[in-house]
Amino acid sequence: MQFKPYARSLAIALSLAFVAGCSSTGGTQDGSMDGSRDGVSTSGAANGQVGGVGVGGTGQNGQQAGIPGVRTIYFDYDSERIRGEFEPVLNAHAQYLRNNPSARVMLQGHTDERGTREYNLGLGERRAKAVERFLSVQGVSPSQLEVVSYGEERPAVSGYNEDAYAQNRRVVFAY
Repeated sequence: MQFKPYARSLAIALSLAFVAGCSSTGGTQDGSMDGSRDGVSTSGAANGQVGGVGVGGTGQNGQQAGIPGVRTIYFDYDSERIRGEFEPVLNAHAQYLRNNPSARVMLQGHTDERGTREYNLGLGERRAKAVERFLSVQGVSPSQLEVVSYGEERPAVSGYNEDAYAQNRRVVFAY
C-alpha cells in the first residue's frame, strides 16, 4: 500500500497550503496578520464558518456533520506554545464539542525525530495538554477530551529537513 503515505503527505501539504493562504492577508494597523482585531476573527460567521474555519455539512468518508475540517495544528521547534494562527481552528473545535456534548476527541501529540525518545514523548504530551487546556478554557468538558503522546513514533512525513520536521511537530484531533 504505497498510496497511503502519499495520500497522507498530500493531505498535510494541502492543509499547510490552506493555513498559509488564510494567514496571508497582509495584516492590519494593530499588527494582527489574520485580519482580526485583538485576535478575534469574525469573518465568515454568516456563512457557517467560525474564525475562518468551516464547521458545517458532512465530509467525505462518512465524517460526522459539523466536525471542523482542519484537524491538525502545528508547533514550533521544541515548543508546546499554541501559535496564534491556529486559534481559529481550536475555537472551531471547541464550538463543535460544546454543541455536541456526546462527542469525544483524542488529542494526539507528535514531535519530529530530534531529541531522545523519552523527551519527545514528554513534548508530545505537553503539546496535547496545551490544546486540552485551551479547549477547557473555552468551555469544553474534560470528559470529552483524551490526551495521548506518540512522540516521534508516528511521523506524518519522512525526511531529514526542516519542512519534514515542521509537518511532524503537531497535535491531531482524532474524533
